[in-house]
Amino acid sequence: MLAAAALLPVDATLGVVLALLLVAAAGVAALARLSDARGRGYARPVAVAGLRAAVQLAAVSALIGWVVRAVPLLLCFLLLMFAVAVRTAGRRVTDNGTWWWTAVPIGAGVVPVVVVLLATGLVPLKGIALVPVTGILIGGSLTATVLAGRRALDELRTRHGEVEAGLALGLLDRDARLEIARPAASDALLPGLDQTRTVGLVTLPGAFVGMLLGGASPVLAGAVQLFVLVALMAVQAVAVAVVLELVARGRLHRDGPASGGAGRGRPGSRTLGGAEGE
Repeated sequence: MLAAAALLPVDATLGVVLALLLVAAAGVAALARLSDARGRGYARPVAVAGLRAAVQLAAVSALIGWVVRAVPLLLCFLLLMFAVAVRTAGRRVTDNGTWWWTAVPIGAGVVPVVVVLLATGLVPLKGIALVPVTGILIGGSLTATVLAGRRALDELRTRHGEVEAGLALGLLDRDARLEIARPAASDALLPGLDQTRTVGLVTLPGAFVGMLLGGASPVLAGAVQLFVLVALMAVQAVAVAVVLELVARGRLHRDGPASGGAGRGRPGSRTLGGAEGE
């Protein structure tokens, strides 16, 4: 506790510095006119994200001690984390009704890993251990799902003519889309790979630093961090693979005339505009 307080004291100075950093981030985004493909600027989202983080962390800090006391409350809290991740990832990938399919890649990676950890006893069914570990895994899966989904759908929209060419050559819809979307979606693994490859040389991630501040030995802290990084790579690889499959089969798509074969059509559709086929 003393080490943590010495590293980052919670006082008025911290609040002022955080406010200045948030203003700087939003200001740079505004001055540089950073925006998405639809022209929507990122200055306001940056400011809102910072304020939301402050409110949400304050609420979690107040509730976490109460939540970890009972298993039913703990499970409800984990389900809430999962639901928020699905909603966030889904709305980042698409703005139509297929957003809920992001529950599949997020859950496909996280649930088996958490079950194995509980079954082997590496992580006890206690909130103080299960919440942070599950939160890290859900967060990593969310990031991979968003990156893979957006990159895959963007690529299909940009290169929809190549998908048409594949269909003309006799490829199935799924195979034609996979050929185009797979390389772009696979790039979603790069952040996790780079973080794992450079750990200890470029950065000391949060789990490692947190263990040290909590009084653990450097060896134990390193072992925990290694476990987190490897588990994250497994979760993210599964998430990317599942997202790619969902996009290829047209389950997760965007509406529009140039949707790269992943428009409103179901698997078996033979048109790029999303008309339902076979």
